[in-house]
Amino acid sequence: MTDHPSNGAQQASPSYRLPALDTDFLLSDSMRGVRFQLEFAKADQALRAWGVRSTIVVFGSARVREDGPPDHARWYAEARRFGAVASQLGGAMRDIGQVRDNVIATGGGPGIMAAANRGASEVGAPSIGFNITLPHEQEPNAWSTPDLTFRFHYFAMRKMHLAMRANALVIFPGGFGTFDELFEILTLRQTEKSPPIPVVLVDEAHWRSVVGFEALVANDLIAASDLNLFRFAETAEETWQALLDGGLKPHPPSDYAPVP
Repeated sequence: MTDHPSNGAQQASPSYRLPALDTDFLLSDSMRGVRFQLEFAKADQALRAWGVRSTIVVFGSARVREDGPPDHARWYAEARRFGAVASQLGGAMRDIGQVRDNVIATGGGPGIMAAANRGASEVGAPSIGFNITLPHEQEPNAWSTPDLTFRFHYFAMRKMHLAMRANALVIFPGGFGTFDELFEILTLRQTEKSPPIPVVLVDEAHWRSVVGFEALVANDLIAASDLNLFRFAETAEETWQALLDGGLKPHPPSDYAPVP
């Protein structure tokens, strides 16, 4: 009988690994497009399973605290209240197997995002947290629905999920990330790359103090009509009314529909 050499080297070779189980291969530069697809498909599948057809995106500073300075505490309280009001009136509170509309969606982190998720949770509604992997790791807040709490590596794919189902955008005071999300949507609206959706900025005095909207018009950098792309509000209830005035369609219980 002829002795056969061992095939251990072949079985141990990286090339022999199943591609789906080969982490080195999946994380290689050549698979970046596949990773984009995975980040889209995983969240999309979960959102479909929960019947989420549309969202209201709430953004604002991660640094705002409930027990912070007076303005911070006020912003937190209004974001929390808005999460509850929008969830109760918008169409998020559906039974399993029914379509959900205007579900609160945030960046998943602390501050204003946690407040909006918290408000939804306190009235028994699901809400979404689109988290991002950062050098200083962001942890998900404790109020987004666990099954709808996602983590992304690519900002681009996270932004796509935030924008693609959005029926409205509500922006509280915030820093660079908040400005990024606000002007991303305003640019899409200005260039007609997205359908018309209401955009509400909470705390008019603050926003006018940090952005010279009229100066942009005065310097012929935007058209005067571009200022109609957003509205201002002060409270949760005013914000909800501003969304309705801007064309948001609420979905009361009589509009319940099964998931297709």
